[in-house]
Amino acid sequence: MTGLLLHDVTMAGLQELRFPEEKPLLRGQDAAELENSDTFLLAVDTDWKEHDIETPYGLLHVVIRGSPKGNRPAILTYHDVGLNHKLCFNTFFNFEDMQEITKHFVVCHVDAPGQQVGASQFPQGYQFPSMEQLAAMLPSVVQHFGFKYVIGIGVGAGAYVLAKFALIFPDLVEGLVLMNIDPNGKGWIDWAATKLSGLTSTLPDMVLSHLFSQEELVSNTELVQSYRQQIGNVVNQANLQLFWNMYNSRRDLDINRPGMVPNAKTLRCPVMLVVGDNAPAEDGVVECNSKLDPTTTTFLKMADSGGLPQVTQPGKLTEAFKYFLQGMGYIAYLKDRRLSGGAVPSASMTRLARSRTASLTSASSVDGSRPQACTHSESSEGLGQVNHTMEVSC
Repeated sequence: MTGLLLHDVTMAGLQELRFPEEKPLLRGQDAAELENSDTFLLAVDTDWKEHDIETPYGLLHVVIRGSPKGNRPAILTYHDVGLNHKLCFNTFFNFEDMQEITKHFVVCHVDAPGQQVGASQFPQGYQFPSMEQLAAMLPSVVQHFGFKYVIGIGVGAGAYVLAKFALIFPDLVEGLVLMNIDPNGKGWIDWAATKLSGLTSTLPDMVLSHLFSQEELVSNTELVQSYRQQIGNVVNQANLQLFWNMYNSRRDLDINRPGMVPNAKTLRCPVMLVVGDNAPAEDGVVECNSKLDPTTTTFLKMADSGGLPQVTQPGKLTEAFKYFLQGMGYIAYLKDRRLSGGAVPSASMTRLARSRTASLTSASSVDGSRPQACTHSESSEGLGQVNHTMEVSC
């Protein structure tokens, strides 16, 4: 993939590895809904297990595949408002090369309260958790499954929640992939515009304007109509309204680039920011990038991906995520379609040797102490060159 050189690593060490085909699962009350839904809702692995976890702010529905492996982090996802883990992440996580990566990790998808398929409507007067409280629910998930720490993947509202989680509980987060994050709270003008829009537009239409740009809403009719149907039919509308209202009442994320202000708070872990070049969240992601440490931040601007890069460009995003993991000291022996067939090695996901001291700052074995890694957000013309800030278009 031209233009995507996130780290001083290459594809040279990647070899071909084939995995068994994933099988779909239709479970109980979800079967009828899934039978009539689109492909981004269909493919569900038989190994996924559902859990409802008690937290200080109510029950949290999660689905998990795998079990903790040594000192390896879990991959924990959080979806955008208007979606759930299936609508937001199925296309991405069912992409073949992404499956080959995630088979080496525990994967835990978190649904915001009341947003999962088949969720019961909240009772009258229910107080939906604030964005800070949504973040404070996540340590209960980490503790329940015995995770030591996580690599978070969040989109939109979910990216905000995971960023807040990393600010409050930095020792539980090893890395973050934040798509379409807006670090700013809503001002009075924005708040009034949202209220006015609520009087003239349906809830699914307001959500669609959050997910897609105006150009996409006009030109990408098939995808937009598919999501309009799923948002209206799969997610409980009363519960969604509560989540929508809370997201639009969020405060500023309160982060600043180190050195810019005294005692600046920022994300201490490696971060990959992702946004499409035609996304409504583009300005917010650019501003978020300006507030993070450039030595530990990768800014990935994806061409031809729109507002949902994990849906429209899962291959490019998988490639970026692979390099992000490598930058933190993990390497996957994955199938590279550019290589000819040959002997198939055994599956493995191991720590990289810590010889790349320019970009990785401490040594660790597979099950040793938690590594302190540094990713870089600068594309370079040659391999092996380490830079500190960049925008990658791919």
